[in-house]
Amino acid sequence: MSAAAEQQEQPSLDPTQATDPASGQGPDDRPSCLVFGASGYIGSHLVPRLLDEGIAVRVSSRNRAVLEARGWDGVEIVTADALESPSLDRALAGIEIAYYLVHSMAAGKDFGRLDLQAAANFAEAAERAGVRRIVYLGGLVPDDAESEHIVSRRDTGDVLRRGKVPVTELRAGIIVGPGSAAFEVMRDLVYHLPVMITPRWVEAKSPPLALDNLLMYLVRLPQLEAAEGRIFDAGGPETLTYREMMCILAEVGGRRPPLIIPVPVLTPKLSAYWLRFVTAVPTNIARALIEGLKHDFSADDSELKRLVPQHLLGFREAVEAVFAAERESAPVVARWIEGAFAVRQQRIDYAYYAKRAGGSAETSAPPSAVWPLVSGIGGSEGWYYMNGLWQLRDLMDKLAGGPGGQHGRRHPTELRVGDRIGSWSVIGLEPERRLSLAFGMRAPGAGMLEFDLEPRADGGTKLSITAYWHPAGVWGLAYWYSFQPAHQFIFSGTAKAICQRAEARSG
Repeated sequence: MSAAAEQQEQPSLDPTQATDPASGQGPDDRPSCLVFGASGYIGSHLVPRLLDEGIAVRVSSRNRAVLEARGWDGVEIVTADALESPSLDRALAGIEIAYYLVHSMAAGKDFGRLDLQAAANFAEAAERAGVRRIVYLGGLVPDDAESEHIVSRRDTGDVLRRGKVPVTELRAGIIVGPGSAAFEVMRDLVYHLPVMITPRWVEAKSPPLALDNLLMYLVRLPQLEAAEGRIFDAGGPETLTYREMMCILAEVGGRRPPLIIPVPVLTPKLSAYWLRFVTAVPTNIARALIEGLKHDFSADDSELKRLVPQHLLGFREAVEAVFAAERESAPVVARWIEGAFAVRQQRIDYAYYAKRAGGSAETSAPPSAVWPLVSGIGGSEGWYYMNGLWQLRDLMDKLAGGPGGQHGRRHPTELRVGDRIGSWSVIGLEPERRLSLAFGMRAPGAGMLEFDLEPRADGGTKLSITAYWHPAGVWGLAYWYSFQPAHQFIFSGTAKAICQRAEARSG
């Protein structure tokens, strides 16, 4: 089918609900496309692609702040939860095309049930709102599927189809892109384990698909009448074993391919627990993925390639594209964003996903009273709590050859971007809202520390302090776990001490 013929397969709309194809907007100028789950891996990449196409987009997540941090111009942001039906009605109002990109793997053992309930709620709400089509991204399903992760993704599509709104389901396997859980597990392994004793799943086969190719499918399929109510497999141009993929990834990254020794005693379930100590990918997600790797995956994508013709990147090309995109990303950020290359100190071998720890406290004092204490941290009063531990950490860093807290402050109370506070540097600040500090000590990884001030309805403030750590392999993980017991204690105590001082001063 030619490109011209493809363009003729645009959906014909009721004139009373016509959409301007250039703007993607309805008669009331509201977005006609919803990306539900826009804060997730695929959603965060799909939204910019839709905007580039001139499509007006509404984005939703349970956490509005995460979406606001993306800096997308011209999007409408709503807060919604698939397990809370009233929030779905607000998110879907006036929407014609709804992308359903959520899953509950991070919820733990109960994620399968939550996935089905969320899908049922969404299908019902889409029907009430008069949505024209749901686009659902699922996963490839082998004939002998038994993994809860695979079965849940399949059954989620079935539940969505029980509603009256037509569903276009795209089933993809491994996505080759920054932030893809499967890709990041492989990246962490090949960069930090020269020798791997692995289960036999390294010989399992899959057709990896480049992120750019997946996004093209997601953008084009809703525009085609021929795709309505259908399920499509999506795969790349080659089928590879995980061993082959890891060796190629290492070569592209300039590393010697690891020595991989598969052994039968390491089952996928057992290796999922083992991965907790060698990768920064969230444990629940890694476990759900690994338990599905006892299968070989294949994609019957001939019809999809006919409807949406494009050049499919091979695995090596896709990995090269990932590293090139990371290196070309913004060299500076004003706050922590998952996977941001600047936060990872422009290192492709630093983990995409961050470990995190933090604490919070609340006070009746307004943000205007809390902020001077936050911006004065590291000054004459130190860090307000357990100063001896902060000083001990500086000494340890100095003994390891790092700066060891030798930097003071430019000004005792005022801050600006670029200032140093001991071993930390200020990379972003929003007065009375947020302070972002980059970690500057000698350690196997990269980190940030953020102070967030959230105004309360009664005029008070909730202060949260969160540390993010992107480890460099197993040593970076060991470093994090060695300090983790102290983190919760110190950050909670620091937040409480600042809130108490702010309340005393404002009272």
